Amino acid sequence: MQFERLVIESGASSVSFDLHPRLTVIAGMSQMERDGLINEFVGALGNSRSGIHLELVAGNGNRFAVFRPSGAPHRVIDVDHRTDVTQQFSDATGSIDLLSRAGLDVRTARKVMRFGSQDLAETTERGAYIQQLARIEQNELWSAAEALVIADRRMEEEADAVGSSVEDAEVIERIEQRHEQFERTQVDNEKVRRMTFLAAGFAALLAVPAAALIGTFAVIPLGLVALAAVAVSIVYWQRMEKARSAEEAALADAGAQSYLGFHLQRVNSLLGSDQGRQRLIRAAEEHRQAAQRWHALAGEVDVNWAVANRAEITGAARLRADVQPFLTPEDPSSGDQTAAAAHAVLGRLEQLRSLGPGWESFPALLDEPFQGLDAGTLPAMLELLVRSSEHQQIILLSESATVSEWARVEAMTGAIGVIEPSAIVVQPSI
Repeated sequence: MQFERLVIESGASSVSFDLHPRLTVIAGMSQMERDGLINEFVGALGNSRSGIHLELVAGNGNRFAVFRPSGAPHRVIDVDHRTDVTQQFSDATGSIDLLSRAGLDVRTARKVMRFGSQDLAETTERGAYIQQLARIEQNELWSAAEALVIADRRMEEEADAVGSSVEDAEVIERIEQRHEQFERTQVDNEKVRRMTFLAAGFAALLAVPAAALIGTFAVIPLGLVALAAVAVSIVYWQRMEKARSAEEAALADAGAQSYLGFHLQRVNSLLGSDQGRQRLIRAAEEHRQAAQRWHALAGEVDVNWAVANRAEITGAARLRADVQPFLTPEDPSSGDQTAAAAHAVLGRLEQLRSLGPGWESFPALLDEPFQGLDAGTLPAMLELLVRSSEHQQIILLSESATVSEWARVEAMTGAIGVIEPSAIVVQPSI
C-alpha cells in the first residue's frame, strides 16, 4: 500500500500533502506538528473523523480515494474503475475502516507504523546479540560454530555408544583430573614427609650432645630446624587433604564414595570397557577446546541460537559492510552505531511489509528517528532510506536542518519528494 495524497480539512480551509511513491521528507515540523500529522495519516486508514481524505494505491496496483466530507456519507471510490466500493471497506457499524480489513485497529497500526528515536534507542537483548556476532569475521565465526556443533554431536554419540550421557563424560573427566591431582600431592607429601622426618630426627639426636658440649644455646638452632621440618610437612599434608576433598566432592557428584568404587560401580553399567572410557574422555576434551574457541569469539552467546539465527547475523554483517563507505573517516568507530541503527530500521520496515493477519504492506512513518545518533552516522542512514524505499513507501518527518538540506538536493534526482512548510498551501475547503 502507498499513500498518494492526504487532504486535511479544518473549518473553512484545507491542507494537502502530495506524497512521493518511494520516499517523502516532510521537513521543518515540530514535535507537536509531527504527532498531529502522524495521527491523521493513521486515522485516515481507520474510522477517522470527517474532513480527512486519502488517495492511495493498493498492493495490487488499484487506486482508491477515501472521501469523508462533513455532513455527507463517507465513501470509497475505485479510481481506475470509477465505481463506489464503500461496502467493501466498511466495518460492522457501516463506518469506513481500511485497517479492519488487515485485522488491525488504529492503536496497533500507529504503534507499528510510527518509528521514532525512542524506538531506535530501545535495543533488545536479541538485537545486541545479533550485532555482537555481526562484528566478528564471519568465516571464522561459523567455522568455530561448526566445530562446536560437531564436537557436541560426537560427544553425544560416544556417550550413547557406551550407554552414558554428555553429562557423564564431564563428570568422568572431572573425577579423573581430581584423582590425578590427589595422587601427585600424595607422592609429594610422602617425599617431603620422609625428608622432614629425617631432618627432625637428626636435629633431635644432635641436640643432646650439643647441649652437653656447647651449652643449652646450641639446642635452639636445632630446635628451629625441627620445627621448620614439621611445618613444611604440615603444609604438604594440607595440600594433599585439599586435593583429597576435591576428589571426594567430584565422586559425590557421581554418587560414589571412593575412586575404586566409582569405577567398579560404572565399569559395567556406564562404560563397558576402558576403550569406551578413553573415547568418551577424548570427546569431552575436544568439546572443551571447541567451546573455548567459540566463547573466545562469541562470548556467552549460545551456539545453537547463533546457528538458528545465522541468516539474520550474516545479513547484519553485510549491512555493516554496506554502510561503511558512508561513515566519516574522522569517526570510524561509528560503524557499530550505524549498523545497529540500520538493523533496527530495516527490521521495522520488514515488519510493515507483512502487517496483521492479512499480511498487508503499509507505509512507514519515521518520526525524527535519527536525532540521537552521531552526526557522522546520519548520511549512511539517509542513504539506507533511499535504497529501502525501492521496496516500500517511507515518509520521514523531521525538524532537522541537515535533513532538509539533504532532501532538497536529493529531490533534484527525482528519487525522493520533499515537502517544506513554505510549500504547504492552505486552500479554501470546497
